[in-house]
Amino acid sequence: MPKGRLVLHTKYVDEVGGIIEMKAYQVPRTASAPHGYKYSLVYILNGERLVGYDNHEQQGDHRHRRGEIFPYTFTSIDRLVDDFLHDLVLIKRETHT
Repeated sequence: MPKGRLVLHTKYVDEVGGIIEMKAYQVPRTASAPHGYKYSLVYILNGERLVGYDNHEQQGDHRHRRGEIFPYTFTSIDRLVDDFLHDLVLIKRETHT
């Protein structure tokens, strides 16, 4: 992750052994982070990333879902966390039922 001010970091293991980690930094605005944030939110189960949101330099803001990549429109850290947690609930329903 880039140097900047850490504004979000949480990591825990869920009830089925999946790893959930959310990390975000406030950084200077650049072409790759026009909103001034670098972030990575991920859910990994059995070594596989099932859900992820990030904005590394080559791809900008995007989300991952079961190996597919989709564009993502960043508006705020709160909205980012809400969107990630919503996808997390959906993927857990698919995976654990």
